Amino acid sequence: MPLVVDLRAPETREPSLVGGKGAALAMLAHHGLAVPPALCLTTAAYEIFVDGASLRPVIRQELGRKNFDDMRWEEIWDTALRIRNRFLRASVPQAVAAALAERLTSELASTPLAVRSSAPGEDAAGASFAGLHDSFVGVRGIDEVVAAVRSVWASLWTDRALLYRRELGIDPDRSSMAVVIQPLVQGEVSGVAFGVHPTRPGHLAVEAVHGLNQGLVDGTIEPDHWAIDATTGRIAAHRPPESRRRLTLSAAGTEIEDLAGAPAPLDAHRIDEITAALRTVETVFGSPQDIEWTIDAGSLVLLQSRPVTTSTTDESDKRAWYLSLTRSLDNLRGLRRRVEDDLLPAMDREADEIAGRDLESFDNRRLAAEIEDRRSTHERWVDVYWREFIPFAHGIRLFGQFYNEIVRPDDPHEFMNLLGGTPMLSLLRNRRLAELAAAIRADPQLASSLQLGELDDPDFSERVDAFLDEFGDAVYGNRAVFEDRRGLIRLLGTMAAAAPTEQAFGAKDVHEMTAAFLAAVPAARRQLAEEILDVGRVSYQLRDDDNIHIARHKALVIDAVAEGRRRLAQTPAVAEELTDPDQVVAALRHPNLVVEPATAPVALEAAEGIRPQPRQLVGQPAGPGVATGPARRITGVDDLFDIESGEVLVCDAVEPNMTFVVPMVSAVVERRGGMLIHGAIIAREYGLPCVTGVPDATSRIRTGDRLTVDGYLGIVTVVPRPADEHSEDRRATD
Repeated sequence: MPLVVDLRAPETREPSLVGGKGAALAMLAHHGLAVPPALCLTTAAYEIFVDGASLRPVIRQELGRKNFDDMRWEEIWDTALRIRNRFLRASVPQAVAAALAERLTSELASTPLAVRSSAPGEDAAGASFAGLHDSFVGVRGIDEVVAAVRSVWASLWTDRALLYRRELGIDPDRSSMAVVIQPLVQGEVSGVAFGVHPTRPGHLAVEAVHGLNQGLVDGTIEPDHWAIDATTGRIAAHRPPESRRRLTLSAAGTEIEDLAGAPAPLDAHRIDEITAALRTVETVFGSPQDIEWTIDAGSLVLLQSRPVTTSTTDESDKRAWYLSLTRSLDNLRGLRRRVEDDLLPAMDREADEIAGRDLESFDNRRLAAEIEDRRSTHERWVDVYWREFIPFAHGIRLFGQFYNEIVRPDDPHEFMNLLGGTPMLSLLRNRRLAELAAAIRADPQLASSLQLGELDDPDFSERVDAFLDEFGDAVYGNRAVFEDRRGLIRLLGTMAAAAPTEQAFGAKDVHEMTAAFLAAVPAARRQLAEEILDVGRVSYQLRDDDNIHIARHKALVIDAVAEGRRRLAQTPAVAEELTDPDQVVAALRHPNLVVEPATAPVALEAAEGIRPQPRQLVGQPAGPGVATGPARRITGVDDLFDIESGEVLVCDAVEPNMTFVVPMVSAVVERRGGMLIHGAIIAREYGLPCVTGVPDATSRIRTGDRLTVDGYLGIVTVVPRPADEHSEDRRATD
């Protein structure tokens, strides 16, 4: 099988050889349509690379850690990151590089190129997913081409591709990837057109931008959008963007220009030309198509064609939402300004205003309305969190991808070290606790009185009050974390008895790692690298901080409900203390209403004799290192204050409002997975081994089981404590 072929040759219209995109371009050229000349590195080259680098076992191992259907979005990204890093570190075989160098003529070797993915099956009629794999524009010279080819191969195993693995038939032993290499057509206007409008039946759609198409495809630049009546060909609607911009080539890759006052990129004549081409292409392939095009020197050039993406009516399919979280640097810049300058200040201002309301002065009906108002406000900010804050977390991923492409480290998560040491609110809270613990450690008399459960030191008591004023809004589940002052005092005593814990990386360490990274970046891309790193650091900080800001609003709801419960506890119509906010509101509004508390579900436990006895649990490696210690399973607020120094924290997920206990533990194990969940972030800050995404961790591990946590391999070894010990402390254990 040849390694490199010319797509104009008749034998190259076979998708198994040149992939879906390559075969479509060959078909368009065969029918006389204007397409750029192109070479294709065939699937045979991918097979040689993967086998030569022994990558198939790596892919099997990573995909075999957990049932794919049980993986969370974060775990899928982590899995893809590790596979991609192994691809980036592997050498392209000399035979493949030589074949490319031989076919890249002097003309192609000196001109900017487009290096595009072309996987077999990716553009089939039943499985067409635009933008699923990576493509690169502005590539110059054989070395850059080889590097881009390797990255395109790696994109077969991105989180995007893994999400669609069933439709694409992705399998370690049968998957392959071809690569199309073309001169980059630097058109004046570029865009896409759809044979079926995505939202208007009976219409076609055309979208266009000034400059290169890459800005439209990756979401960096908002296009002009036209809806075309499929029967008459008339323009039914035109939606211009808020502002027009243009993507052009630069020494660093690409850059964006503002085009204030620029006209629409297309007129009616051009739209007719594009829709005519769309109908011609539909005739060639026998089904409606999604085409990518550009206008170069006045002529329409087709860049690719695929069947129109199949829409889904399955509301449970959240893949489109997840893929929308991948944002360009330009989009992240805008999100950063909105989050930092508008949303967080507005959230805090509203919390301050609500906190200033005197609940005790309200009558019952006004209090009921206040509870509902606070709940509505909290829910509104949670919606903002998912719509605005979660997408901004992609800044961490964007930096990670950039870092790994430049550095190609042994540890695919090494980039997280450069993000550490940022001024996160949870780390500030931990430092305040450490200062209080240090004061106890330095004062034997104070330590002795605290052991007796007494706090008769006015100065220290004032410092505790100051801590609660600053961080008392922390919420875990539906309870205020520090509602019991005695629990906080007990925690401080435990912290004082242990050696103080420091963060893994200080400012000097981060500065040195940053300098080494930037020195490895080519000079033309250094400014871009600095900006991506800066966005990554802000994203990393807000990934943790935003939850603490939102928790203020949840704490305000809890306060109002608690006030209602306090009043209702004295009402004969209420059988016992209510916990459900809806019932509290109903009872406040209707004083004669007889309210029974909601029946709590009864947890059924398996008999000790048939309890599963795990030995090794496999999850996702999220924090390097190995540690051994007794497990401390966290299921509620009270468990947090029972933690002893050196224990292994085991929980469903570490929330930002419970991370104050992390400096005391020796390792972290979470049922939920992902490098970017809070437990992984905070564990890495303190240099703790961390394994996330461990199935049934909170049901298969109990307090007191002895664990060895291997954060390199993602393995938790469990030695259950004897069955008779499990009955000694039911509250701490269960």
